[in-house]
Amino acid sequence: MSVTATIINTATGLPIQKMVFGRMPKPWASFTLETGELVTAERVEVGKPAPGKFAVPVSVWVSPKKSQG
Repeated sequence: MSVTATIINTATGLPIQKMVFGRMPKPWASFTLETGELVTAERVEVGKPAPGKFAVPVSVWVSPKKSQG
């Protein structure tokens, strides 16, 4: 089961992009953004699903070196 996560910039708190992972990402996982920049997850947050929904919101916080947003 794949996990769709929102990638969030830790400096601004703004979402950068959505990304699909094959499984739940770990806080130390490295991956490449659409911009081609390699980043490491600093924090992974799992929220509660909306009422009547099954999908759980997942946020992955990263610190890109290039300015985003």
